[in-house]
Amino acid sequence: MIDFQEIEKYKENNRIEAKRATGGFPGSLWETYSAFANTLGGVILLGVEEFPDKSLHPVKLPYPEGLVLQFWAEVNDPEKVSVNILSEENVSVIETEGKRIVAITVPRAMRYDRPVYINGSAAGGTYRRNGEGDYRCSPGEVQAMARDAALKSQDMKILEYMGLESLDMRTVTRYRQRMRQSRPGHAWELLDHGKFLYRLGAAGRGADRRLHPTAAGLLMFGRCNEICREYPEYDLVYREEGDRGTVRKTLRSGAGGLENVFDFYSAVSEELLNPDNSEEVNGAMEEAMANCLINTDYYGIGGVEISKRNRKVVFSNPGSFRLELEEARAGGISDPRNEMLIKMFKLVNVGEGAGKGIPNIFAVWNRQGWAAPRLKESFDPDRITLELEFSGSPAVSRIPRRGKSGRTLEQAAVIEYLTANVSAAPGNIAELLNVTGRQAREVLAELEEKEIVTAEGRGRGRRYRLKA
Repeated sequence: MIDFQEIEKYKENNRIEAKRATGGFPGSLWETYSAFANTLGGVILLGVEEFPDKSLHPVKLPYPEGLVLQFWAEVNDPEKVSVNILSEENVSVIETEGKRIVAITVPRAMRYDRPVYINGSAAGGTYRRNGEGDYRCSPGEVQAMARDAALKSQDMKILEYMGLESLDMRTVTRYRQRMRQSRPGHAWELLDHGKFLYRLGAAGRGADRRLHPTAAGLLMFGRCNEICREYPEYDLVYREEGDRGTVRKTLRSGAGGLENVFDFYSAVSEELLNPDNSEEVNGAMEEAMANCLINTDYYGIGGVEISKRNRKVVFSNPGSFRLELEEARAGGISDPRNEMLIKMFKLVNVGEGAGKGIPNIFAVWNRQGWAAPRLKESFDPDRITLELEFSGSPAVSRIPRRGKSGRTLEQAAVIEYLTANVSAAPGNIAELLNVTGRQAREVLAELEEKEIVTAEGRGRGRRYRLKA
């Protein structure tokens, strides 16, 4: 992530933490280790101080190798750290400006390793990173990470304290009508509602051998008051705003007959799918809605919010990414939070599944020549936001293509992107700069020649990152 030969160009941020460490091993390092592992990853620098102008400068460490030895001893101690997510190449002694410092690169932990905590206590020793530094996670954040760590999809749980009367059978009927249109002659078409819900995964047999709703069935077909019994923060909102921010129209779960996820999806589709749009644009919009509803942590706070204003639509939902952000954008890898909801949507031909949805949305917007979608993750509380604009072009495309200044700005944009996202494929950079793949590779080759970036892998798997 860092060009250590020009370390003074960097400042402490949510991906870089500098510690002088001249007095010995800093105990506060472990809070930062936990914070980076539970957020987006980052680099811890020992033997580096921050000046009043926020710039970073190396200092003389008496024995950097001793700090490395102590680090490995403690990171492998389960009483100090819940899990060691590093390998040998993540820790190194680097020489810069004639001084030797220690660089510890902490990746984002896999979701089954989170929460990464210290001092034997998930409740009191779990940290995350924001713009102001490390902070101790709330009980809700710790619980959300623990839920995502489970191997079983959240929505497969059978809710044995509820009966099928908790479901709105009018919604089930509407869903089945749409399924008949999407998949005429399906083997489940003649089943009664109970058997149909069981085959669909919307109901399961409890210890009493009776049918009860699954979490997915409750979300997709439940009555709003019953959904709130299991998910107290359940709230789905759609707003259409005027030019000056005035609200023209609001659709909300629990109002106007919108009991559940399927009701909400059906109503919002009528507002967002424009007959004047091409079929692929409307298809991408359907995927964006489905992704928002499928990837929500319904136990999380804040609820689902979809807003439309002029030629911009914003989808926002509780929950963090279970994959790296770049993996989600690249596609091909799927780690869904609610697998059964995906199955239910696919049976009515909504959503690509298998990690294809987000990449397809980016590809459609690129073909239209519109501004690249903005996909971001925030914490405290956990939220995922996708912004889609129906006009414009990527901001970097306004950089003049001719002359040295244009190419310098392109390189700066790539460096900023790699600092935030760790690595990228040439296709990601082409999309960022709104240029062809060949032109993107030219920019990357120039940065590689300057030893600012380094390439890993070959062919289609080739990726670039800032040189350490």
